[in-house]
Amino acid sequence: MSAFLLEILSEEIPARMQVAAAEQLRTRFEAGMKAAGLAHGVVTADATPRRLWLIAGDVAAASQGSAEEVKGPRADAPAQAIDGFLKKTGLTREQLEERDTGKGVVLFAVLRREGRAASAILSDLVPQIIADFAWPKSMRWGSAPSRWVRPLSGIVALLDGDVVTCAAHGLTAGRETRGHRIHALGPISITSPESYADQLRAAFVEVHSGTRQQLISQAAAAAAGAQGLTILPDEGLVRENAGLTEWPVPLLGRFDPAFLTVPPEVIQLTMRTNQKYFACADATGALAPAFVCVANLVASDGGAAIVAGNERVLSARLSDAQFFWEQDLAVVKAGGLEAFLPKLDSIVFHEKLGTVADKVARVEALATWLAESGAIPSPLEGEGDSALSPSGVRGVAPADPSPRSPLASRPLPQGEREALAALAARAARLAKADLVSATVGEFPELQGVIGRYLALAGGEDPAVADALRDHYKPVGQGDDVPTAPISTVMALADKLDTLCAFFAYEMIPTGSKDPFALRRAALGILSICLTNNIRLPMFEVARLARDLTGGTWERTAYRHAVNDFFADRLKVQQREAGVRHDLIDAVFALGGEDDFVRLLARVHALQAFVTSDEGANLLAGYKRAANILKAAEKDGAAMAASAGGTGEGAETALAAALDAALPAAATAVAQERFTDAMTALASLRAPVDAFFTDVMVNDPDPGIRARRLALLARFRDAVHGVADFSRIEG
Repeated sequence: MSAFLLEILSEEIPARMQVAAAEQLRTRFEAGMKAAGLAHGVVTADATPRRLWLIAGDVAAASQGSAEEVKGPRADAPAQAIDGFLKKTGLTREQLEERDTGKGVVLFAVLRREGRAASAILSDLVPQIIADFAWPKSMRWGSAPSRWVRPLSGIVALLDGDVVTCAAHGLTAGRETRGHRIHALGPISITSPESYADQLRAAFVEVHSGTRQQLISQAAAAAAGAQGLTILPDEGLVRENAGLTEWPVPLLGRFDPAFLTVPPEVIQLTMRTNQKYFACADATGALAPAFVCVANLVASDGGAAIVAGNERVLSARLSDAQFFWEQDLAVVKAGGLEAFLPKLDSIVFHEKLGTVADKVARVEALATWLAESGAIPSPLEGEGDSALSPSGVRGVAPADPSPRSPLASRPLPQGEREALAALAARAARLAKADLVSATVGEFPELQGVIGRYLALAGGEDPAVADALRDHYKPVGQGDDVPTAPISTVMALADKLDTLCAFFAYEMIPTGSKDPFALRRAALGILSICLTNNIRLPMFEVARLARDLTGGTWERTAYRHAVNDFFADRLKVQQREAGVRHDLIDAVFALGGEDDFVRLLARVHALQAFVTSDEGANLLAGYKRAANILKAAEKDGAAMAASAGGTGEGAETALAAALDAALPAAATAVAQERFTDAMTALASLRAPVDAFFTDVMVNDPDPGIRARRLALLARFRDAVHGVADFSRIEG
């Protein structure tokens, strides 16, 4: 067995492309080896800024020979057909075999492929890999039509210690590579795949990206620690710097503390995005006027000149950021955060949905409604004096409980309701103001964050300021979910408006296309509701949101579309939690369920039930009953109005069990005691089993048959009071 090394040298490969490129190199190599029938061992692929490389272990000396039998036309077929078959197989007429298949004599070609030497296979494979390589962006260089992410400068291809003869893009493979641009100027002759990493390490190139990341993390922490500072964690920046350097050397620099008057997020973003610097924190955890940059060489002066140059560049960038920030502060101090609002009238949100100012008006209406509806926890309540819904969820109750706030158990005092609604409305009105600020114009990633700082500078309530920052959350999986009441109201209102407004005009996601990020909005709404135990009456909210947009989609179709969309997103969200999608379908199928907290509680109870012995057996009994009823309804069989009459034994026992279980399950469901509802259904297991064992449902007597079918219908309906068991798999 031999080892094989492939290195493709080029000018700097963008850091963001290196991981995918190394993986593509590995998969293309393995696919090519498989197609050629050449066995090999573990394949390792990685990248530095100037090279992609791959090492395959245990490469076989040659591929195994094979034989393939191909059926052709009949022996008496027209000459044109036979000639086409000969051309396809590359054989002569004499090399074909004639076989009597019982339907005439047919021609067969037996294609035998001899085993090929590994060097010959690799000689063909390497150029193919390079020629077919896919980059997000590529370029041409020189007069050749070749394309690569950056101009290629060399190819190393070694099978053990021997060069694999091949060429690609005008370059002939050899054993010579290049080390560090400054520390190792001459060519390096690679002895073997096993010596590759050590030889380049001696030339100041660390070929393993994981090792470079570890070096950066450890050395950056050490540089900061020597000055009593700590590095603010940023794994993405570690990976990016590892993709920018072949011999990373972290160095500590400083900037003028006067810049710390700028919001720390602005400083961090400036350092990270523009300069790839790590931010530092002092002993209190506050942002320190220091940074760590990563050089790509060992400087003779210890890095002093490099640090000084980076300090000058950062100072210029921070000066720009400070200018934008002070410009915005001046606007706020002169007229408050509201001074930015008139500019929102000139920003189009969507041609059918108006301007950003129109969106703000809709969100304000939704936020006010949510704050008054009884669904959102009140910031004005004490832990010992909370409004409790029947399920024990804290909530704000309106003074006059109505159908749109069914969970209210007591009205809040008028002053508390008005204060909460006023804060929500104020937050909604100001939520998008920072979009037209100079700072967000320069740093759009900080929308919301800058809004909070400007709101506090303008004297807004801290809860309102926090809501401006948090109303975009959660942005994606793993992001923080708002929990403060006003932030929660705002996050829900903003996402509900976005989702429902586009749905109202039938602009819904299709396939993999979701240009308005409506799936993300739905997942955010679900996360907020489930994290905060918010009892959101979605049907009512969706209706209100649609009316605010003046949508054109017919109301019933719109409602069903929104309901189905949330059902699909809930299945996606709960998949990782181990919740079965069919059980979510079983509860949604009942219709009328628009409270995600209650729905998921019912699903959890249902999952625990159907995975128990009682539940599994009852499910089997239900399916048997449903099949009998379906057949009877198809045949037009009549069913008695009740299961009374002259029934005896198992029939009477099932009727009595249903008489007890139905009201118990219905009461438990109404009171949201779903586990108790499942327990009530479980009591039917034994009577149902006995019924199917002892009773012939399709009795010849029409009256008896009708009575027994009616009994099964009662059983089916009892189960459907909890969930549509026909949707449950298994």
